[in-house]
Amino acid sequence: MSLWQRHLGALALLSAAILAIFWRDAADMAGIWWHSSTFTHCLLMVPMIGWLVSQRTAMLRPLTPVFWWPALAWMAGAGLVWLVGEAAGVGLFRQLGVVLMLQGVVAATLGEKLVRGLLFPLAYALLLVPFGEELVPLLQTLTAHISMALLHLSGIPAKMEGVFITTPAGFFEVAEACSGVNFLVAMLAYAVFAAHLCFRSWTRRIVFVVLALATTILANALRAYGTMVAAEIWGIEAAGGIDHIFYGWIFFGVVIVIVMLVARRWFDRPANDVAVDVSGLGGAPRFVGSAKALMPVALAIPLLFGGWAMLVGGRSAPLPATMTVEAPRGWSEVGAEGIAWTPRFDGADQRLLRHFIDTKSRRITVAIGGYERQAEGREVVAFGQGAIDPDSKWAWSAPLPAIEGAKTERLLHPGPVLRDAATWYVVGGTVTGDPRRAKLAGLEARLLGGDPRALSLIISSETGQGGRNAIEDFVSASGGAKAMADRALKTR
Repeated sequence: MSLWQRHLGALALLSAAILAIFWRDAADMAGIWWHSSTFTHCLLMVPMIGWLVSQRTAMLRPLTPVFWWPALAWMAGAGLVWLVGEAAGVGLFRQLGVVLMLQGVVAATLGEKLVRGLLFPLAYALLLVPFGEELVPLLQTLTAHISMALLHLSGIPAKMEGVFITTPAGFFEVAEACSGVNFLVAMLAYAVFAAHLCFRSWTRRIVFVVLALATTILANALRAYGTMVAAEIWGIEAAGGIDHIFYGWIFFGVVIVIVMLVARRWFDRPANDVAVDVSGLGGAPRFVGSAKALMPVALAIPLLFGGWAMLVGGRSAPLPATMTVEAPRGWSEVGAEGIAWTPRFDGADQRLLRHFIDTKSRRITVAIGGYERQAEGREVVAFGQGAIDPDSKWAWSAPLPAIEGAKTERLLHPGPVLRDAATWYVVGGTVTGDPRRAKLAGLEARLLGGDPRALSLIISSETGQGGRNAIEDFVSASGGAKAMADRALKTR
């Protein structure tokens, strides 16, 4: 067996072990690529990375692969990233940790010099991790504002409520699918790839990527604006059909062509340029180890983190037999009225929904989802969880000023009917409206042995029945959100 065969065999063995230990996260990532339109471009990135490696093979073959001790620190850091994601219930961190760990395996089995030669393909692999969906509300709002500016410039009267725009032709929503996040993420992957191939200058590479992303955002806003203009001319149904065809099949290709045609005159890398300069990769390798010494340690690292997560992550604590919400002074409990609204608490061990009215006939609804422990599929902070059930007709409209630190937002139901909602997360004794802080509190509780229970407390009110002011007064009369949470968790 040749030296290269031994090292490539070790690389394959360790990679297979990591994928076996963290198979759930690898499968989840591949499932997202396959099922989510936002990340289907990742299916093309895998062979693209293979092509980038093949470009470098002939130039790197004369180098000597070695087992490299410092890469174990790389793998340990990747394991820590994975553990943070596992403890906090953040799939992004878990999947990032797996990709980083696989990169560390390449470094451990091939050595420093080969890693330097493969630096771009390894770095480009980070874009295989699905991310960017957290930008959806920002992109929705940005698209709506740009569309409104263009409508006014065109002389078309329009009114905006959050991400909803009303024109003489009809009622439009800049929905999540219209935010442009799928093309923005795909453009990032394409622009980084093109910048590497077409430019030598790092300044030109960075400017190219930034301008490509800005062009995508602007083009998406122009598409939304064009759909509304088309509705004015041909009617809303015809405009919807045109938008579907254009947006689904032509849009991204047109934007890429425009970006490349404009940037072409500044390309400074010849087509026959070498993929990687190996002239500076000579000299004796440093920190070299043997397979017998390094391989067991490299295999122990992912086993250690995987085992640690199993030991600390399964704790739970019972909730009260019945969670309650008391009517504060000036308020009394009543039945439901108006457009039905029910938040989403997937995997909750207990759910509570109560309605209250005050002496001014203002109505609010209190909803609580209780969890004895948090895990995948049962978290207070997750996509589709909380005040807006993706399967309902309610949609996010706009952010509102916070009520006692809560995540406060306006929802919209076809009609239109507006509803304000304030959300608090109660995790490990911390009461917050910040999803990131709630994730950190969950991380601390799971790793350091804190209270594993969690609550999602949501108080809402239709704007015609009191809205944000009614919510604020109810919380104040109840002694604050923390007092409400404490009473809900109190064993009776």
